[in-house]
Amino acid sequence: MTPLGVAVRGVLRDGVEAYRDSPQATAWLRQHLARFEEPLRVAIAGKVKAGKSTLLNALVGEEIAPTDAGECTRVVTWYQDGPSPKVLMIPREGRPRPLTVARRDGALTIDLGGTPAERVDRLVVDWPSQSLRTTSLIDTPGIASMSADTSARAGAFLVPEDAPAPADAVLYLMRHLHVSDVRFLESFHDQGVAKAAPVNTVAILSRADEIGVGRLDAMASARQIAGRYRRDDKLRSLCQTVVAVAGLLAQSGRTMRQAEFTALATLAKAEASDTEPLLLSADRFVRASETAPLDPETRAALLDRFGLFGVRLGITLIRRGTDDPGALSAELVKRSGLDELRTVLTTQFTERRDLLKSRSALLALELVLAREPIPASVPLAREVERITAGAHEFTELRLLTALRTRVVTLPKDVRVEAERLLGGDGGTASARLGLEPSADPAQLREAALAALGGWQRRAESPLSDRSQVGTARTLVRTCEGLLASLPR
Repeated sequence: MTPLGVAVRGVLRDGVEAYRDSPQATAWLRQHLARFEEPLRVAIAGKVKAGKSTLLNALVGEEIAPTDAGECTRVVTWYQDGPSPKVLMIPREGRPRPLTVARRDGALTIDLGGTPAERVDRLVVDWPSQSLRTTSLIDTPGIASMSADTSARAGAFLVPEDAPAPADAVLYLMRHLHVSDVRFLESFHDQGVAKAAPVNTVAILSRADEIGVGRLDAMASARQIAGRYRRDDKLRSLCQTVVAVAGLLAQSGRTMRQAEFTALATLAKAEASDTEPLLLSADRFVRASETAPLDPETRAALLDRFGLFGVRLGITLIRRGTDDPGALSAELVKRSGLDELRTVLTTQFTERRDLLKSRSALLALELVLAREPIPASVPLAREVERITAGAHEFTELRLLTALRTRVVTLPKDVRVEAERLLGGDGGTASARLGLEPSADPAQLREAALAALGGWQRRAESPLSDRSQVGTARTLVRTCEGLLASLPR
């Protein structure tokens, strides 16, 4: 655990002791203490039909999140690692009760047993999964849903008015950047610790293959658009990065069945004159045809699972020599953008686990101090302020945000280096120093010393104004910390 995590856990314990006569406050603080031992909580948010459940299935590698428009998609659903499959319904009133676990066509189905969705606080799904051991995923209802109750439920979970968000970080899915997306991302930035820090949010173009209308080069077009969004000053101030992912292709690639590979291979081996007309559009692909190598039902099932882009890509890859189901699955996942997203989750969230959990814990403690002022709350508030102001991790967050919102201005090349050193591209030493992950300690030390010297000169330069001097001094400390963390 990092020194920040140790300090925050210490002040939480002091809070538990100070509020021992308040069961509600004590339970609240103990809950946040326990969160340090839990996997990171990552919520998946976005508008209706943004592909939230599909992306969750792709990340887990199994179809455990319902993707149809049923009652369950209107309920906040937690997915966590467990010894055996189990679904627990937690109602707004009454005791939690288990639900029947069933699978249909390989996918998990959840039946609320007649309980209306508006009476359910949340569902908790235990599922044995390596992917869920370090990160619990939370599927949320669609924002801007036609159902006001559903939309309100999503907003209340993601941006509660009177409490820190239950999630440590958020994946925000969008099909295109819309003004409502910007407004929602802005709503994350009204909390007390490390105000306006975009470190806990990643934006995703979640149906990226549709941007290029299912063409084989669709993902290249989507990545260009994601890159343009990443360079947008407004969006950079609201989220850590933007990633393009073809969620349906990622899900089907990770869960592909032998029969589906066989069907794709049949299409790939058929005469081009019989298959090319089918691939012109989704309507043509499922239309009855005497010359088509597969019946309409099989083609419709393929389209539902892979989308037209995935079918086209699968056929092309098989024709180019990918003749093994495992190899085809790996290629589809690779080309879906899922691997890039996993890397982002590791560098932006998992490596910042203590920082994100500490931020949530301090917000919770601040809330208790404001709601239930007692004599002991004064030194506690002082300690929270000391940690918030003195922890270098929070100083880095504040500076990163100031740079991205142009509150602090630097020449472009210098600003790029500063953001990278502050962890804008990831928290590891190699990412901060702009080196490959395989860089050895000697290379890291050399780069850190060079960066340290550059920022020391800038801090001492008579040409630097006050904000630039403060920025340089923060980065000097960052470089010193990087050097101290490297093996000699």
